[in-house]
Amino acid sequence: MKKYVIKLSMIVFIFFMLQACGGLRYSQISPSAKNFHPQKIGVLPVDPGSYEEARDIIDEIIAGDLVKRGWYSDVVAGETIKRQISGNEALRQAVAEYITKMATVNYSDPSLASQIGETARVDAFLITYVDFWNYSREADEKVAKVGLAMKLVDASSGSIVWKAGHHEVEDYLFIRPNLTDVAMRLVKRMLNEMPH
Repeated sequence: MKKYVIKLSMIVFIFFMLQACGGLRYSQISPSAKNFHPQKIGVLPVDPGSYEEARDIIDEIIAGDLVKRGWYSDVVAGETIKRQISGNEALRQAVAEYITKMATVNYSDPSLASQIGETARVDAFLITYVDFWNYSREADEKVAKVGLAMKLVDASSGSIVWKAGHHEVEDYLFIRPNLTDVAMRLVKRMLNEMPH
């Protein structure tokens, strides 16, 4: 019996050690991040790609998680920025041009970033892309899969302070896991590594 308990304890210990070692698929922090401590952060409306149903859900999860952490004096949620964009032509154009440059030539335009920061009254903004939001099969297992990529931008300089990408997978037999729950775990895990 004693040997059984020891073996079981070792298995549990190894399992938790492996869980702790698992990092994000990628996470890159700029050297300037050590001196970057924004007070106000904006969450730009998420780019859902082909997963439109994830748009508002991800925006809400990210803003909610950032508020709970208490890192910032103000978190401007995606819904608020969306309203600002619809009511301000200059902001709408700046965000559209900024996102287009990021998508086409991977360039963070400092003047557009600064314009976004000043108009939205934030020191930094977070851009999020949805890579996965679906149920599928992997290696003959049914899985719920959510994948995100994020970029944290210093609004004053346009520099990308942090970028990361990861996905969370939960397998199931009969009852599908809620993708929102999977996304909450993923966002929490990713934001744990974001500089603040």
